[in-house]
Amino acid sequence: MLLTTKKIIKDWTDYNGHMNLSYYILVFDMGAEVILSKFKMGEHSAKTTKKSTMVVETHTTYNKEVKENDEVDVFISYFNHDKKRLHYKLEMYDKAKNTLSATTEVLSLYIDLNIRKVAEFENEKIKIMDDFILNNNKNFNKEGLKFLNKIKK
Repeated sequence: MLLTTKKIIKDWTDYNGHMNLSYYILVFDMGAEVILSKFKMGEHSAKTTKKSTMVVETHTTYNKEVKENDEVDVFISYFNHDKKRLHYKLEMYDKAKNTLSATTEVLSLYIDLNIRKVAEFENEKIKIMDDFILNNNKNFNKEGLKFLNKIKK
């Protein structure tokens, strides 16, 4: 599922003439915000309900460089959750070449920002996530995932 498309700007590139590794994470985070908003856990939720997510672990690969003015598509290729964790993988593709540029696998915790502690998902959010999994599971790819054993169902 496509989450976002971004054009690589000059400020994101480094002295090697390609996007700096820190901006790959920024672009992935922009894609993650799309899906987190769908699950009612994004910026709006953080500001209105004081419930959000915090990343606790990532595994990122850099497969092919992208350069200034390249456009990249960010897709979600896997998603799962338990009572308080999100596990997902995002993939970045060079839009023109349709080649895999990078991946990031993420483990996040659901946080009550009022007390800055881990919380369990509300039933409404569990239903939204479970519906998303049901509708997209056939397209998910579990191959090579590092954090499969961290979800406790």
